[in-house]
Amino acid sequence: MTLVRGNQNWLPSIFSDMFDNDFMARANATAPAINVKESPDNYLVEVAAPGMTKKDFCVRIDEENNLVISLEKQEEKKDENKEARYLRREFAYSKFEQTIILPDDVDKEKIAASMDNGVLNIHLPKLSKTEIKKAQRMIDIK
Repeated sequence: MTLVRGNQNWLPSIFSDMFDNDFMARANATAPAINVKESPDNYLVEVAAPGMTKKDFCVRIDEENNLVISLEKQEEKKDENKEARYLRREFAYSKFEQTIILPDDVDKEKIAASMDNGVLNIHLPKLSKTEIKKAQRMIDIK
């Protein structure tokens, strides 16, 4: 069985217009792109999420001290015209989760996140060298 593509000449344009447009969700959607930048004072995680809002995201530290970024969005597109019947009705659902192992020098108490122009920015401040040394300790063997 061969797949039919919308750009073939024999396919009537009405079908092409109906199924080959931006209104219909793509089946091959991929996970958001993630960038991680390091500066002397912090790390910055950038998650590209156009069309999403801060309410769609959950950013947390899990029980193993990893950074977990999750996204869940459910949309329903409706036409409320009572005199018409639906030829197509769409529901959209997006779900994504990414776990990032945090370096030992991240100050987990000061992690902050913000949303700006479709990009989720997660700021991971670094501990100073003296704070890292304080966190290290010898363990007595009994």
